[in-house]
Amino acid sequence: MLNMKKACLLTGDPGVGKTTIIKQALNKVQARAGGFFTEEIRAGRVRQGFRIVTLDGHSAILAHIDIKSPYRVSKYGVDIESLDKVGVAAIREAIKKCDLVVIDEIGKMELFSPYFKEAVLEAINSEKRVLGTIMRTSHPWADEIKRHPNVALISLTKANQEQVLGQVLEWLKPNKQSWKMRLKKWQSAHRWFRLS
Repeated sequence: MLNMKKACLLTGDPGVGKTTIIKQALNKVQARAGGFFTEEIRAGRVRQGFRIVTLDGHSAILAHIDIKSPYRVSKYGVDIESLDKVGVAAIREAIKKCDLVVIDEIGKMELFSPYFKEAVLEAINSEKRVLGTIMRTSHPWADEIKRHPNVALISLTKANQEQVLGQVLEWLKPNKQSWKMRLKKWQSAHRWFRLS
């Protein structure tokens, strides 16, 4: 069933390893990928905020304890403008130029941005594959994405990390059935060509 879906989203508790699984999977496959990851900003052992890092090397601060913003999650002020300029732009660029769109993550902070929501829907409704993470807790918009017909949702725990990595790697393999369908379309358009 996972191979039939265009989007694979990992969900689970914070710190369970969702981003790590995606990074490991990307290191093991040959795919033109674009999009972004969210990383913690730490001062020693204390988390200060979160940074967006795109697969092509750009970065911006998404949220920080020192950001004054009307958009807040816990003690962090969220910088929607940076998200739109860097994160949303990376998603849209990946839809245009890559085979795989990485969105890490679809979470409370990112969902403050209407442009982010639009970009996520564009990616999921495109012909591209989408690999990402999504918040486990209930949120009306995120819950709709979890139920989207193009989305396969995988729950990650500390106990099933190896199994989930295997599922993601299998999902990332080129789809032989879609290759055969493309070949049939090409053959019907070029009736003079036949495989023996």
